[in-house]
Amino acid sequence: MTAKLISGIEIAKDIREELKVEVDELTNKHNVVPGLVTILVGEDPASQSYVAAKNKTAHALGIHSEQVTLDADTSEEDLLATVKKYNEDPKIHGILVQLPLPKHVNEANVLLAIDPAKDVDGFHPINVGKMVLGEQCFLPCTPHGILEMLTRSGVETSGAEVVIIGRSNIVGKPIANLMLQKRDGGNATITLCHTRTKDMAEHCRRADIIIAAVGVPKMVTADMVKEGAVIIDVGVNRIGKASNGKAILAGDVDFDAVKEIASFITPVPGGVGPMTITMLMKNTVQAAKMAADLI
Repeated sequence: MTAKLISGIEIAKDIREELKVEVDELTNKHNVVPGLVTILVGEDPASQSYVAAKNKTAHALGIHSEQVTLDADTSEEDLLATVKKYNEDPKIHGILVQLPLPKHVNEANVLLAIDPAKDVDGFHPINVGKMVLGEQCFLPCTPHGILEMLTRSGVETSGAEVVIIGRSNIVGKPIANLMLQKRDGGNATITLCHTRTKDMAEHCRRADIIIAAVGVPKMVTADMVKEGAVIIDVGVNRIGKASNGKAILAGDVDFDAVKEIASFITPVPGGVGPMTITMLMKNTVQAAKMAADLI
């Protein structure tokens, strides 16, 4: 058996085409242009690249996009004032503060300051609480993208044994919560593994679906995967440089070995990554509809 690839590039393209139709309708029929602001503190190259990709995607969809870049030594007070400004700006429906923030800034204070109705990253405690309760809210982008990948690939999650490796607030915990709920892409039986898990391989060998989000290159090996399992690899690890200077990337899964056992597998790059920005755009469009009382 050679696994079928779940291409985040292709699925994200399909979703963006759907979003473009929605944005056009909002703009032309309701005179509502979805607006997104990205706030970047400092000059971290990875964050700069990520923010640039978000803005490029927004413009392609017809979403109004603004970028604010603040100096690395910007005070927490000034950053909070910037967030407040956009909370009050009716042209902006989504606010994203790019993480991580400099050490002198309290990340929790900044996330709490964002209007929950504009929290398109899904990190505000109110939205996290609503997600846990299964209420309408902005879902965090990477977990939401994983659900879309599974659903659109025809992977059955109801009744499935799912092992999630990694307990971060960004991926592990929210995807565990979402997949156990009574919802599309849910109704699964969840095992959440982490650094203190005993005999992780034994847990994985029982899994119908493995979601690896731990940040360790090629940690999930072929002997940990049962025949026909579905593999979602969230990890993006830089393991070297090619002769042309580009980074060599590897996921948390030993792709070449595991693809011969799994039924479906996501590649790295080109798997989960493209979905995250696309789901951010989906949340921004949702926020614009909510602000206009259209949902």
